[in-house]
Amino acid sequence: MNVSELERVSLAPQIQADDLVLIKNKGFKTIINNRPDSEVPNQPSDNEISVRAKEQGLSYFYIPISPSGISAENIEQTIMALEQTEGPVLAFCRSGTRSGILLEILKTELQQNES
Repeated sequence: MNVSELERVSLAPQIQADDLVLIKNKGFKTIINNRPDSEVPNQPSDNEISVRAKEQGLSYFYIPISPSGISAENIEQTIMALEQTEGPVLAFCRSGTRSGILLEILKTELQQNES
């Protein structure tokens, strides 16, 4: 994997299961859910979003990032998810911030490996 492959990843705050039709229509092929279940009341569960994503023919990965920080496992799982998929990816968490930080960590690691 190289840095240019990360350009296909877009970030979003919490999505709802009903958003997946629009997300697919915008051309996304993969969803990465970085929000832990039960983080905030009334947010859709991993299972609810997973079922709806699969109904839309989207690849779906649940890689929860705890509020305490990003783990090495989060990084490894994200790399594996990106290597298994093609096309545009939408990664989200409650605000989009943790997904963005994870993307920046990946970018930095890949840049260091390329030099």
